[in-house]
Amino acid sequence: MEMGVEDTGGWDFLDWVGPDTSTCIFQLLDDPADLARAAAVSRSWRRFVIENEFCKSLCRRICPEVANFTRTVVVTRTSPRASSESSRDADFRSRERDHVVYSYLGGALVSANPSMNCILHCIGASSTDNFPEETVDNTLEPRDRVNHRASYWSSGGQDDTDVPESLTYRLNSDLCIIDEVRIQPFKAYFQPDNPIYSAKAVRIRMGHSKLPPGKESFVTDENENQKAIADENYMWTYTSPEFPMLQENVLQTFKLPRRVLCIGGVVKFELLGRMQKQATDDKYYICVCHAQAMGRSLSPEFMVDTSDPADYSILKYLPGASNLVIEDILNGDAKDSEWHSLVARHRQMRHLAMVNMLLGPVHFMDEDDDVGGVTDDDMYM
Repeated sequence: MEMGVEDTGGWDFLDWVGPDTSTCIFQLLDDPADLARAAAVSRSWRRFVIENEFCKSLCRRICPEVANFTRTVVVTRTSPRASSESSRDADFRSRERDHVVYSYLGGALVSANPSMNCILHCIGASSTDNFPEETVDNTLEPRDRVNHRASYWSSGGQDDTDVPESLTYRLNSDLCIIDEVRIQPFKAYFQPDNPIYSAKAVRIRMGHSKLPPGKESFVTDENENQKAIADENYMWTYTSPEFPMLQENVLQTFKLPRRVLCIGGVVKFELLGRMQKQATDDKYYICVCHAQAMGRSLSPEFMVDTSDPADYSILKYLPGASNLVIEDILNGDAKDSEWHSLVARHRQMRHLAMVNMLLGPVHFMDEDDDVGGVTDDDMYM
């Protein structure tokens, strides 16, 4: 799509083939970079791409969850100037802003950056047999033995093999692209015949909490947090197919049918069906020693508005946020309060993810807590 006015003897390609055919051609583009190049050909091409919202449409094709966004906001470090433009100009400026935001979002959605485990904390489990020894927090540990003791989560026992269980986790960002999930059933090496307590299948849900900011709770040594994972506390924006599990003590990988944009940073592993009966009580259990949600965080360049716990529909773009250093955050003034609070939130979560990986689970700070408690060295990790 390099044909401009000069290549057609003074005719613009868009005028030459007409708007309907041009629209059909542009809608065939499936790479955000191609749309960006097309918008750079000429002013008429740029206006055509912006007015038809091709970048937004492409993002929705890549990740249908993008349709949950009803508005975009560009958060800058300086206060926006008041405008006296007409309503027609204002509509174009709004579409132009969307074009910029969705252009960068599209690039982030198809990025080839390597995946990592995005799980930050355990929110809770549907049941736990012996708490806290068999807590869901154990599933953050990649090993099935720690300090010569077994490390795993165990459900409560059931007579019915169809009773499901679930494990719910907080991801390291409010916006994550998840490609695959991994789960390892636990092999009870301390029981006769070394039984493996796998589920029959696993299904994944992703979404966000409906609780007010700062009110989300996590598993502690005193509380297994079963009430916090009730479905009425969450809005699920994606549900995967059911993936059959093997009764094998290996980290099993389940590739999602497509990359999924998790809006709100919550993922639930639904464990469907039981396969193994425990000899001592003649009941069926599910046990997991490790779980992962593999993907990439889109923060700090992209955040969501969490002021309304029932509505995560505002997509915020922070140009240049990934290039900030600690001095930019600590020395911010009132006019950039939103910018700095959003970036500080991301860096706090990144810091906790690093500590969690190195030292084990840590308690999550509420938004009202003092971000200054994180040291300069911590935030450079």
